[in-house]
Amino acid sequence: MEKWIRSAIPALLIHCSIGTVYCWSTFKQAIAEAIGMTPSAVGWAFSLAIFFLGMSAAFAGKLVEINIHKSSLVAAICFTVGMIGTGLTLMYCTGVMALILIYIFYGCIMGIGLGVGYLTPVKTLMLWFKDHKGLATGISIMGFGLAKAIATPIMEALQNSVGIAWMFIVLGIVYFIMMFIGHLLLRKPSDWVEAKTNNDFSYSILKNKTFVGIWLIFYINIHCGLMLISYEKQFLNDRFAGAVALAAIISIVPSVTAVCNALGRIGYSTVSDKLRDRSLIYVIIFISCILVCGLSFGITGGVMVIILLMVVNLGYGGGFSTLPALLESRFGMKNISKIHGLTLSAWAIAGLTGNNLSDIILKNSDNNYQYIIITAGILYAVSLVICLLLVYKRPSKKAA
Repeated sequence: MEKWIRSAIPALLIHCSIGTVYCWSTFKQAIAEAIGMTPSAVGWAFSLAIFFLGMSAAFAGKLVEINIHKSSLVAAICFTVGMIGTGLTLMYCTGVMALILIYIFYGCIMGIGLGVGYLTPVKTLMLWFKDHKGLATGISIMGFGLAKAIATPIMEALQNSVGIAWMFIVLGIVYFIMMFIGHLLLRKPSDWVEAKTNNDFSYSILKNKTFVGIWLIFYINIHCGLMLISYEKQFLNDRFAGAVALAAIISIVPSVTAVCNALGRIGYSTVSDKLRDRSLIYVIIFISCILVCGLSFGITGGVMVIILLMVVNLGYGGGFSTLPALLESRFGMKNISKIHGLTLSAWAIAGLTGNNLSDIILKNSDNNYQYIIITAGILYAVSLVICLLLVYKRPSKKAA
């Protein structure tokens, strides 16, 4: 029971809070209208949040290794200051000044809270669940994916009742309470002794071909996921054009894909515990995504695009949750927070390139969404090749 109280529950409290960053499409238009700016200009706040998430995680590994209580408190403060600051900005500012403040609060400050908070519980979970590391990280990171499904209807209700500004302020207070409780509960096992000085970590790992391969497949999986997920509503509008039930479909599908994202996080990582090599999960993800991209290109019906979004969300979530255990299987537990943090820099870059590449494709193809699917399918194929060449560990041949 102690391992649940000291690792799984606090991890869920933290990740279910910070995972609401993926509710961005729920209130992006409302923010744009409130400050009198275009949705595309406001959209950079989300890109900045993901960028600072990845980069703060890349540099927060040392802090997490030394003291998870400091890192969890930093995460709670930064994330909720970002939320409340965004709400106060919407309440008192408009125009360019409001846009700059939203970039600072939602993009930079909240993004730092996201990165530190994302990284903090992971090693602790793997220490408590030594024999089921994939399951452990899957439980926590599932909370990050499930947050969208839980928070979306709450955010919509708050917007309708108290307005967009108060929505951020109220949720900022609620999430601080949740994350602070997680901060108080989170603790490493008593039999684990962290090295007081951990100066043996070398950044030469950046030249390690296995690390480079893992970084690349993680990056491409996120990049392709954001290419498709960030245009979810537009895909549905395009494929279901003229359908009587369009409004009902658009309202249901985001919840379905959010659940798929969460199921991918717990499912793929748990399955990885049973496999000889955890990188096989990425092979499964890439093959399944290549198949649905190919089918979606050939079958242009609306049902096929829903299947595409479901499969991509499964793989998107599964890639996140399987990553820590895959890194541990290659590089050990000692510096896992630092190595995991460095790998999450791929998330930062993908946050800038994923949805923006889709935007470029649409502008240069007269809004032809098929080209996004084709591009994603090609990139998934490239990632599969990289995984097989650089990451997959082939079984050693036993001497006769």
